[in-house]
Amino acid sequence: MKPITFLIILLFSVSLYAESTVEKAAEKANDEWQNTTLSDATIKKIQEARIEYKKCVNEKMQKPDFLKMDSRNATDVIIKECEPVLTHIREVYLAEKVPGTIADRHLRQLRVQITRKVLQSLMFEQAARNAGQP
Repeated sequence: MKPITFLIILLFSVSLYAESTVEKAAEKANDEWQNTTLSDATIKKIQEARIEYKKCVNEKMQKPDFLKMDSRNATDVIIKECEPVLTHIREVYLAEKVPGTIADRHLRQLRVQITRKVLQSLMFEQAARNAGQP
């Protein structure tokens, strides 16, 4: 009697586990963005917004105040001042019904790339200034 009861309970628990796994997979499939192609106009808008962001960063880097600051602090300030420009890219993605997590991931990637380049440039500039001083 006990082995039969144990077997029934085991089969019941396995079936419940399988159902919950299937439900989780279905929910995950609904949350994922179905791979689609963005229109040429959308890609152009995103590229234009990226160019505007890079212009903003370059303009801020040219200010003499940032050249006098520590390169890490200056980089933080520059990136924070140009942050509103990135919201335009996010708006374009959301208008195309791209999930926010994917849009945020792309913006984070862009922000990290630009931050690295800005920091590197400012560190080179700071090193060149320090090398010219005795």
